[in-house]
Amino acid sequence: MAAVEIKNMERERTRKRPRLAWDVPPEPEAQRALPVGDDGLRKRLASPPKRDDDRDGHYVFNLGENLTPRYKIISKMGEGTFGRVLECWDRQTRDYVAVKVVRSIKKYRDAAMIEVDVLRHLAKNDVGSSRCVQFRSWFDYRNHICIVFEKLGPSLFDFLKRNKYCPFPVDLVREFGRQLLESVAYMHDLHLIHTDLKPENILLVSPEYVKLPKNKRVFSDETEFRCLPKSSAIKLIDFGSTAFDNQNHSSTVSTRHYRAPEIILGLGWTYPCDLWSVGCILIELCTGEALFQTHENLEHLAMMERVLGLLPEYMVRRANRGAEKYFRRGCRLNWPEGAISRESIRAVKKLDCLKDLVSRRVEHSSSAFTDLLHGLMKYDPTKRLTARQALDHPFFTSPT
Repeated sequence: MAAVEIKNMERERTRKRPRLAWDVPPEPEAQRALPVGDDGLRKRLASPPKRDDDRDGHYVFNLGENLTPRYKIISKMGEGTFGRVLECWDRQTRDYVAVKVVRSIKKYRDAAMIEVDVLRHLAKNDVGSSRCVQFRSWFDYRNHICIVFEKLGPSLFDFLKRNKYCPFPVDLVREFGRQLLESVAYMHDLHLIHTDLKPENILLVSPEYVKLPKNKRVFSDETEFRCLPKSSAIKLIDFGSTAFDNQNHSSTVSTRHYRAPEIILGLGWTYPCDLWSVGCILIELCTGEALFQTHENLEHLAMMERVLGLLPEYMVRRANRGAEKYFRRGCRLNWPEGAISRESIRAVKKLDCLKDLVSRRVEHSSSAFTDLLHGLMKYDPTKRLTARQALDHPFFTSPT
């Protein structure tokens, strides 16, 4: 009953919101404001001809066209299940912006309007230290919700990918981790849970980087290089899955690799699921690859046990019916008996315990870093570090 009421409230809120429609002919006053005979300016500010969306509901565009008379499309910055992000020139502020153009499908439009509410809530309370992307405005254009943000640099995932998955130095990971936890703490203080923390959703503020020599190739005078960002400043993006703590929670959240055990076991989730994701992210930044590279629940749980030890029996006993199939009597994980392939068994076997994973990659601060990760990745969410507690950890306060 409560879930139905919340959905009805969200639907009502979306319907009552004033519609900011841009794709309409200009008012006569606006037309008179343009210099007489200035057909070039009229053409430059005109909307492109109407086109059908593609079969997935994405907005179809050409580079150089207008997205309303105010925004000129410069490039496509990215694409996801929600829609596309376009780099645009804002003629009013004379600045580059990122515009998230949401697919013209009701569930994505509804989710976008909830995201706008979250962004407004974040911005209203921000005094400049939230480390969340700056929200500029939103509008409805040809049945696409468009959300305007400040333009930032590449995501940490994109940076890793372009750098051939060369890991970041631990001192840089420390700076990334500190800022990410500050952002998460800010959100949690406002009773918001991000639920989709991952390197793709953490953006460098600046795209600038430096090239440093890595090592000389064997039997060659050629030197390998690695890239490092000039600035460690980051910001958190993508609040399309963000939930208020007091609202009805869906059963499954988070991108697979960063999903906490309580979600897989069907035990419900709240703020600590974000901290598990932070732990997974920090390990990935230090190693260059995702810790739990899996697409299946049983394999995922087996990987967790390989890295972090056995799941607590009391959590297994409370698992919902959907998760019971992953265990045998006595609360033991049905592994490797239940593995779907030999490749799956090998993928689990190649993982080490957390301490060894870290010590292989981190030359100094490894013990403090390992201790922090153990605190962020406790199986029991009630025993996991909060974002504020993690910021007070010696890894951040007493780096050596």
